[in-house]
Amino acid sequence: MKLADVTAVILTRCEERRLPRALASLPATMPVLVLDAESTDATQSIARDAGATVIVRPWSDFVDARRFALARVSTPWALVLDADESLDDELRAAIAAASEDYVAYTLRRDTTFAGRSLRMWRGERLLRLFRVDAVRIEAFPSAGGSAALHERFLCDGPIGELPGTLHHESYADAAEYRRKFARYTEIEALGLPRSFSRVLRESSLVVWRLAKFGIARGALLDGPQGWYVMWWSALYPAAAAWRAWRG
Repeated sequence: MKLADVTAVILTRCEERRLPRALASLPATMPVLVLDAESTDATQSIARDAGATVIVRPWSDFVDARRFALARVSTPWALVLDADESLDDELRAAIAAASEDYVAYTLRRDTTFAGRSLRMWRGERLLRLFRVDAVRIEAFPSAGGSAALHERFLCDGPIGELPGTLHHESYADAAEYRRKFARYTEIEALGLPRSFSRVLRESSLVVWRLAKFGIARGALLDGPQGWYVMWWSALYPAAAAWRAWRG
């Protein structure tokens, strides 16, 4: 695969702290498109200084922003990257060596919490490299409903998998985790019905989710950091349902 035929697409809003690492992890010959939601920090200048094409647009929602950005990609292929993600050396080389016999590739992502990789967020398979003309985007909210977030990319045709790791440094500390938790459950609530029975149902599943995350996905082995994330992840759908019911 020619790297000049792949555009890295990144959504940003006030990401001056994390964007440089994401940009530095990309191959030098890969075009970059940054769709910025009116950042008030140095995000736009950092992107332009790195050679990226920057489009500034008011924020709408995640699905609409992804579709808008991909519609402006002029290369056959796109690599979707978040501003808090970066490619390791193996993944970067794998993209350059990838065959065009596939229409898309999944990547393996590891997410860190306060600088530590957690078992329950390790090896997540995500479809992120694809032919632009073969992809469609849909919302996939974690709490159900119709909220336009946690978007996923779908392709018809043969899909491969690349070696290497996409590093995701999303949560610097517990405070940042809680801010994102509050923001995302608020968005999720907008797509849910106002239903107290849903609150009860999701609340009754918290213990089951704790067991799934703690045992099946290994969060109990990660100590206090793993337990913290395990608890809030198990609570997430119930919190969204509660916020929807409160209105």
